[in-house]
Amino acid sequence: MVTVPTAGTMGTVKTGQTGTVQLGQVRVTSSGNRTWTATVSATSFKTGGGSPSETITPNNLSYWSGPLVSKTGPGNWFPGQPTANSRAPLDTPRIAFRYETQLTVASSVNWRPTLTVSVPATAVTGTYSGTVTHSVA
Repeated sequence: MVTVPTAGTMGTVKTGQTGTVQLGQVRVTSSGNRTWTATVSATSFKTGGGSPSETITPNNLSYWSGPLVSKTGPGNWFPGQPTANSRAPLDTPRIAFRYETQLTVASSVNWRPTLTVSVPATAVTGTYSGTVTHSVA
């Protein structure tokens, strides 16, 4: 099961600039899987009618999971992007976190990811919204 924050707000970012927002804590809880992988993906962020100048595509979004905040259960936890220097563009789904153990026991992990948005110089001024999705398998 994945629990995520319901919303995040970046604030004002000018065209041609980059903004960063910490998304809040993400939690994956497993009732006994030996391995799981949490992935992250994103939609385009849009304003107005969503024309090309009103759209920020996922290749302008970067994500890093950061290190784990807390965990329960035995095993090994692997952040997909532990630091800002390892951030990855969301033009394709990315691994946010992985878990491996030899035992079939309950486990959980919490992390606090960060999203970076590079606003194209051609973007119009507006309030953009989009969706960042975490899933686990």
